[in-house]
Formats: sequence, structure tokens, C-alpha cells
Amino acid sequence: MSEPALPHVQPEENSRHGRLSVRPYPPVSADARTGLLTQDGPTGELLALTYAPTPANGRPYRLVLLLHGAGGSPRQALDLLLPVADEHRLLLVAPKSTASTWDLIIDGFGPDVRRIDRVLERVFDSYPVSRIMVGGFSDGASYALSLGLTNGDLFDAVIAFSPGFAAPLVTHGQPRVFVSHGTNDRVLPIDPCSRRVVPRLQTLGYSVTYQEFDGGHEVPVAVVEHATGWLRSGDTSNGVT
Repeated sequence: MSEPALPHVQPEENSRHGRLSVRPYPPVSADARTGLLTQDGPTGELLALTYAPTPANGRPYRLVLLLHGAGGSPRQALDLLLPVADEHRLLLVAPKSTASTWDLIIDGFGPDVRRIDRVLERVFDSYPVSRIMVGGFSDGASYALSLGLTNGDLFDAVIAFSPGFAAPLVTHGQPRVFVSHGTNDRVLPIDPCSRRVVPRLQTLGYSVTYQEFDGGHEVPVAVVEHATGWLRSGDTSNGVT
């Protein structure tokens, strides 16, 4: 008599699927430090930069996780929204990828997901947070879309400046999405990138606000202003501008 077949068990979703385990919670010890702050690893390597607007008065921040492009730095990612952080009380967190770009683009989700978990946990230990968003530029935008759709039960919104693709292995939640792209982008051309990604996301039911602009592989000031207003407005309409 043959043995009964074992039931098929789905593997638990984890960092290899792009799943973040951290969730916001009341700060363990409120941090009064504001301005530009660093997070270092055990051997002194830079893990992330954080910018906390003043005042640190116990009022919750809107947290934006910002992801740099290939070969970029946390400071370059931070600079995407740094000019508007104080006005809109945005707590900016910019991790450094463990390699030259993000894990998904090299060999699949894993090391960077675990690093982002640790970085966010330290931030939640120190600052009150009411909403969480993720954004990035270029490779960082592709990673923000992929990570954001995977963890839409954590992130309220995703901002993708000139992304190349979105490749979540699993999806959760329904975050709002903002995408911008230059019509003359020669690094990540708009036709095979955003003009494919955006319709696909809309077909899947995501609320996408899309902005094309005359320019190359860049993030113009006007696009930053549009994205910031979109974040604050909570606008859920789909549109092309």
C-alpha cells in the first residue's frame, strides 16, 4: 500500500520573496536628534542616512524610504526629497545597497531586504511614524516599485522617478503609485520602461498618477513638487499629465 501524498505546503514568505517583517510601533526611546543622521553597521560601514525635520516634539512623521540608483549613494537618494522635507514633515530614510545596486537586480531579493528591515527598525525605535512611503530614482525606482507592491500592507504609496521595471514575486495591499519619466531618457528609455509599466499597473487595479516630462534621466524640480503634492493630497485618481 503506497504512502498517502503529503499536502503541498507553500513556503512562508520571507526576505527572499521581498517581504519586510518590520512594522511601525511606538518609539522605545524617543530621539530628540534632528537633521542629518547616520546609521552605521558593527564594523563602522554606512548602512543608511536619515533626515529628521524639526521639531522632534512627539508629533508623528510621514516616513519616506528613499532608494538610490545604480552606483549611487544614500545622500543622492536623500537629496530627491530633502528640499521639501521640512515643509511637509517628511522623515527621510536612505539605506545603502549591499552591492553596487539592489539585490533584486543582481541575484534576487534577500540581503537588501534584510538590511532595510534593520534600518527601519532602528528608526521606529526612535521616532513616531504615522504613514510610510517608498520611493527612488532609476534602479532605485525599479526597486521601490517592486518592494512597494510586495509590501503594500506596509507602504501607503510608491514614488518611482524614471523606473525600468516592476518585478514583485508576491503582492500585498494596494498602495498608490506615482511614476515620472523623461521622454528623452537615454539610460532607461521611456517606451520599454514606464510606458509599459504604468498601463500594466493600471490593468492590475493600482491607482497610478503618471507624469511625462521633456528631459532625460533626471528628476526636475517641478516633478518633485508634483510628487510631493500628490503624497500630501492623498489623490487616488488615475491620470496622465
